[in-house]
Amino acid sequence: MSQTRKKTSSEGETKPQTSSVNKFLRGSKAESRKENNDLKTTDSQPSNWIQKTAPSETAKPLSSEMELRSSMEKYEQFLQKLGKKAVNKCLDLNNCGLTTADMKEMVALLPFLPDLEELDISWNDFVGGTLHSITQQMHLVSKLKILRLGSCRLTTDDVQALGEALEMIPELEELNLSWNSKVGGNLPLILQKFQKGSKIQMLKLVDCTLTSEDGTFLGQLLPMLQSLEVLDLSINRDIGGSLNSIAQGLKSTSNLKVLKLHSCGLSQKSVKILDAAFRYLAELRKLDLSCNKDLGGGFEDSSAQLVMLKHLQVLDLHQCSLTADDVMSLTFALLAWKGAWKQESPSSMLGRWLVCAQVIPLLSNLQELDLSANKKMGNSSENLLSRLRFLPALKSLVINNCALESETFTALAETSVHLSALEVFNLSWNKCVGGNLKLLLETLKLSMSLRVLRLSSCSLVTEDVVLLASVIQTGHLAKLRKLDLSYNDSICDAGWTMFCQNVRFLKELIELDISLRPSNFRDCGQWFRHLLCAVIKLPQITEIGMKRWILPASQEEELECFDQDKKRSIHFDHGGFQ
Repeated sequence: MSQTRKKTSSEGETKPQTSSVNKFLRGSKAESRKENNDLKTTDSQPSNWIQKTAPSETAKPLSSEMELRSSMEKYEQFLQKLGKKAVNKCLDLNNCGLTTADMKEMVALLPFLPDLEELDISWNDFVGGTLHSITQQMHLVSKLKILRLGSCRLTTDDVQALGEALEMIPELEELNLSWNSKVGGNLPLILQKFQKGSKIQMLKLVDCTLTSEDGTFLGQLLPMLQSLEVLDLSINRDIGGSLNSIAQGLKSTSNLKVLKLHSCGLSQKSVKILDAAFRYLAELRKLDLSCNKDLGGGFEDSSAQLVMLKHLQVLDLHQCSLTADDVMSLTFALLAWKGAWKQESPSSMLGRWLVCAQVIPLLSNLQELDLSANKKMGNSSENLLSRLRFLPALKSLVINNCALESETFTALAETSVHLSALEVFNLSWNKCVGGNLKLLLETLKLSMSLRVLRLSSCSLVTEDVVLLASVIQTGHLAKLRKLDLSYNDSICDAGWTMFCQNVRFLKELIELDISLRPSNFRDCGQWFRHLLCAVIKLPQITEIGMKRWILPASQEEELECFDQDKKRSIHFDHGGFQ
């Protein structure tokens, strides 16, 4: 604990110094825990903590404030040993390498933390098999609102004990059991105590080996969780078979803001099933259907209800094997056209409509769009990409590894000029960018908000990087924090020299990656000296990726001299010394 502080009341009187116990209660505020930043907790500060924590029938009576202070000192010592600091109403032991002895010590301290609202013991292997020792004390921390047990190697006995204990913490708002395989097949044992009126707002069950039966149970449970705002079922590949039940339950979760079904074994049919539920999810902000490779083709006739998600801010469809018809259907989902329509060829969605009309954005609140790793859309996304200009709130556009062709890249370049709010632009692994970066010249000049630019493995040539250097030199891209130019091995030393001479103008840059491909090793040229000189003038940079660039002895000495400056902590990830 820090030294006690004096606090002046509104009448100007000074309150006496508080005890270490009260200071614990008045500690620094915990960081926001919600993805949507909509949930808030009130920080209560009782004036008489001893009276408030009168002993229950099972708790030991506290004889004096001295005993309390002694207990809190033990609490501080326990946290200090684990490299943690006391945070108001929060016990965060995430990834602390807890031993069995640590677990016993923590359990012994719980009776002295009756106002605890957040307990996080995730990523501690020794929790598995010992959770019952904690759940037996749950009645002493009945005000708990957040419980995180991710990757704790929970056993079947653990999850059963947890299910019985959840009834003792009626204020629970967040439960995270991710990366515990024994949750799969036992979900009813854990959540059976959840009743209608439950206050749970966030439920995370990532990679829990959930079965189809678990999915069916969850679908039946969802109508009872009226306060649910975040549901993450990602990396549970067997729940696709119970999606009918889950989608039916989703119709009753009108407050849901985040739905993640990443890598859940979804199929073409799944799109139609979810489409029927979307009309009931008017408050949805984030939808993640990524890494469902059998989803391709499902959007062709089943994206009508996607337009009902008026508040949608994040749409993630990366690695979904999207087809050309999927892309066209999504184009209509993102944007509508008011005017004349002409049917041409019923055999293909691509040739189905001739649009001669005014564009109307439907998902006008969309801020993040990820279509990466959908290679089939490379030659068919021109229509979609050219109309992204009508999404004024778009901040992140990720279309890496989409096999873009010259026409689609040209359409993208023309529309990107209109994306004034863009902060993240990822074009990596699209070879057509190489030699054509000049098409993005106006975008790079006008992008006042750009924070992340990724052009990895784009077959960039020397002229491209010289162009980029000139844009940087003239004061553009001043807000850039991450720049990835890796795996572009065709750039000559003269190009790297020009770039390194001007990178010093990126005053907010944190990460720079100019690594070579795994199959290629090259000696650093004289440009490395320019890079070191530039880095000195970059106050925030911490990471420079230079994998497979080999430093000769002379440059090794320069780097060692640079490293002796203890005022900076910069990691040079290079290929080694020659």
